[in-house]
Amino acid sequence: MEYHRMRAAQMIREAEEHRLAREAARSRRAARRAESAHDGSPAAEPHTGRPRRHRPPRTA
Repeated sequence: MEYHRMRAAQMIREAEEHRLAREAARSRRAARRAESAHDGSPAAEPHTGRPRRHRPPRTA
């Protein structure tokens, strides 16, 4: 029973570490996105002005 409690506590700690790592990565991505949007660089804009290539419909 004691092993079960220790394992549960360990899993909770690991889950919290993963959550913090995901949050840090998410905030870094958001900061990069905001920084590139302020640059006015073409890479910051998601749409290029190039027409989409239309593909033929798939056959059954």
